[in-house]
Formats: sequence, C-alpha cells, structure tokens
Amino acid sequence: MLNNKLQHSVSPWCFEPMTLVELCAAAKAIGMQGIDLCGPADWPTLKQFDLYSPMCNGAEISLTEGFNDPQYHTLLFERYTAMIPLVSQNGYQNLICFSGNRRGISDDQGLQNCVAGIEPLLKLAEEHSIVLCMELLNSRVDHPDYQCDHTEWGVELAKHLDSNNFKLLYDIYHMQIMEGDIIASIKKYSPYIAHYHTAGVPGRNEINQSQELNYPAIMQAIAATGYTGFIGQEFVPLSADKIAALKAAVELCDV
Repeated sequence: MLNNKLQHSVSPWCFEPMTLVELCAAAKAIGMQGIDLCGPADWPTLKQFDLYSPMCNGAEISLTEGFNDPQYHTLLFERYTAMIPLVSQNGYQNLICFSGNRRGISDDQGLQNCVAGIEPLLKLAEEHSIVLCMELLNSRVDHPDYQCDHTEWGVELAKHLDSNNFKLLYDIYHMQIMEGDIIASIKKYSPYIAHYHTAGVPGRNEINQSQELNYPAIMQAIAATGYTGFIGQEFVPLSADKIAALKAAVELCDV
C-alpha cells in the first residue's frame, strides 16, 4: 500500500512497445494515479482506468521548435489557444511547452522571445485554470542546443511572466546532468515548479543503486516544500520485467 503523499505517474514512451491500455492496467495495479504526456486521443483510455493526466501534451510543435523563436509564435498561439480549453474541459490542469533550440539565439534574446510568445496565452490559461509548464532538458547529452537547459533560466522566464499560469517541469535527470545540486535547487525554486520527472543518471535507466542520485532523499526534499503533486517516472527500464522496475521506482519515491 502506497503512502501517496506524493502522487505517482509514468511516461508511456519509456515503456514501448507496451500499449497504453497495458501500461494503464499495470499502473493501476501498482496504485499509481496518473499517466504523463498524454493528449486528447489518449484521455478516454486514462478515464477508462480512472487515471489522471497530470502533464498533458499535444499543443507543442516539437522540442526543438518552441517559443524562443518568433517564427513559431503564430502557429504556437493557434495550437495552444485550441488546446487550453480542451485540457480544462477534460478536467486537467498542466500543459507542456518547450523553449526550442537556440539556433544562435542568445539566452537573453531567447528569454525575451519566450515572454513575447507565451504572454498572450496567459489570460486564456487563467480563464481555464491551466498552467503552461516549460520542461527543463539537458543540452549536453540528449537535446543538444536546447535553450531552457538550466533551472535559473527557466525561473527567470517565470519571473518575467509573473503568472501562476506558467511554471516549470523540473526533470531531475536532465538537471543532474546540467548542474547537479538537485535538492538545493528544489528547495530554492519550488514555487516555480509544477511537476517533476525522474530517471537514473547516467543512462536514463532505473532509479536504483546503479546510479548516482539518491531518490529517497530527493523525494523527501520535494515533500518538505509542501508539494503534493505528481512525480512522473520517465526512466527507460533495462530490466526484462519492466513493470517490476516501475513498481520498484514508485515504491522508492513514495514518502
């Protein structure tokens, strides 16, 4: 029996070729409450299993084409203005977004471009109680040239936008690669964080003793901030029994 002081979810892409139905059934049996990174086509399946969608997707263009480049602002505005009411109508709150790659855009200019692209969406997001969540990703291993690759840059963007309807998706795996000091960052920046992702470092695999992060301590630190939202498991299991690996990860993160 899980304590569920922190709620638990999982990203489907990590467990392919399992179907969403299979993953939902397994998650439900473990005692999890949600499935991450799902869009409108997936929500009926989640509802069939009484599982929540804690981080919705489907409005973004891609991880590399985001709000830091003005050439995408018109399309992003159209896609997010269509998706925000849909997320709300289905009873969800968080909608993912991305900075995009630098492509020669300085960090200062990229930040200003993100402000210009996201700000027009915030009134609609507020009306529908939706939080736009920009994911922090590493640019060293997995996502070369991605702009929102440090917590301080993401927090600075949040400060410029100055809205409860914009926060960060703090990916522990990605930020360990880029900057480390995970617990100190969580304590310092928790008001700007709406959701967390996990994975083992190095390798993005199981969050067990094979890697360098102390996940029980990290989860205790997250809980100590007053956060009661979701911890999204986003590791790629090496184990033959993927569901056993997921169960072990959830139990490790249950405080």
